[in-house]
Amino acid sequence: MKITDDYIRELKKIANDVRKDIIEEVYSANSGHPGGALSITDILTVLYFSEMNIDPKKPNDENRDRLVLSKGHTCPALYAVLAEKGYFNKDELKNFRKIGSFLQGHPNMNKTPGVDMSSGSLGQGLSIANGMAISSKLDKKGYRVYCIVRRWRN
Repeated sequence: MKITDDYIRELKKIANDVRKDIIEEVYSANSGHPGGALSITDILTVLYFSEMNIDPKKPNDENRDRLVLSKGHTCPALYAVLAEKGYFNKDELKNFRKIGSFLQGHPNMNKTPGVDMSSGSLGQGLSIANGMAISSKLDKKGYRVYCIVRRWRN
């Protein structure tokens, strides 16, 4: 794929829309982690709109690329990107962290379309993603696995 100025402008527009959605999600819920979510907006936008082999019409395709959000508390960003990509209606973002919503405070692969791995406890995602990548290689599937982890500081 050739990277043009128009292509970069389009990704920036998507990322800005995602940022707005993150703020609206957290504001509507009166709860959440906006800083962490905003910090991964560009990364998720590039992955979902440029790099990953995915199809919202086939969210469980066995050959799709996968993403493990190890820092699950930043899920408002993941939800906003998934909605922007078409996995579910953007109106659902208003239900973030509400009782009965499939958009809770940490991603749940059993309830949220497009979520490849449930997460919560920090630090577990990298080993899960590693196992997924090994499985892809051993099964000769060739799908890629991405993992977003929290940066640890002393």
